[in-house]
Amino acid sequence: MTQEERAHHSEKIKSNLKARLNRIEGQVRAINRMIDEDVYCDDVLTQIRATRSALNSVAVKLLDHHMKGCILHKAEDGQAEAAMEELLVTVQKLIKD
Repeated sequence: MTQEERAHHSEKIKSNLKARLNRIEGQVRAINRMIDEDVYCDDVLTQIRATRSALNSVAVKLLDHHMKGCILHKAEDGQAEAAMEELLVTVQKLIKD
C-alpha cells in the first residue's frame, strides 16, 4: 500500500469512530455475557440487532468520508472512471452478506 492509498482521517473523525467502536465492543461483550447467563433469546437477538445497526452506522460514516475524500480526489485528478469503479467495489463489499 502506497502513501496515496492510505486513508487520511482527521483526529475528530478518528475519535468519533473509535468511540463508536468502543461502544460496539462493549455491546459484543454484553451479548457474550447474556449467552453465558442464559438470557431470553429474543433479548439477545435484540442486542445483536442493535450492535449490527451500530456497525452499519460506522460503515456509513466511513463510506461518507471515503466518497468525499478519496473518491472525490481521484476523480478530480482525472481518474473518474477508476474512482467510480473503486466506489462500486466498496459498496458491493458493504452490502454483501
